[in-house]
Amino acid sequence: MAEEAKGGVVVSKGREVAKTAPARALTPFEEMEHMFDRFFEGALPRGWLRPFRWERPLLSELAAADIRVPHVDLLDRDEEIVLRAEVPGVEKKDVDVSITGSSVTLKGQTRHEEKEEKGEYYRHEISHGAFSRTVALPAPVDPDKANATFKDGILEITLPKVEKAKRRTLKLD
Repeated sequence: MAEEAKGGVVVSKGREVAKTAPARALTPFEEMEHMFDRFFEGALPRGWLRPFRWERPLLSELAAADIRVPHVDLLDRDEEIVLRAEVPGVEKKDVDVSITGSSVTLKGQTRHEEKEEKGEYYRHEISHGAFSRTVALPAPVDPDKANATFKDGILEITLPKVEKAKRRTLKLD
């Protein structure tokens, strides 16, 4: 069955079938999911891959609450590893950092409350959510000697490498 999306409307065999949301870019996982659906369409019952898919309501709730996983930069220096994470709009007291010898986990919560009152018009919105991200480290570190700073929505964690993992340069003869 040839279907074609035109301006938010799915057209099948020349007639309008259903209205759709405006097109948006798909993530690589969504593209792969659609590719598998098209490949197996007709051969297997509809929705057979459903248990393995990302749950859409969770992703849409995160987008609606404007929550995202923090972006991180990881710098591998000779003596240390530096992790910088963007956590804008999150207060210092709402961020939790846990470190093992091979990974760093960032957890936090966001809260936003907005009120507006004009005459008979009253609006009160409260949004909150949580995020978590674990980053694997490229070399073993000493968690007991880690240091962290938090300023202007940027969390910077300095992790000294263990003695065995420190980089050294050899001179060639």
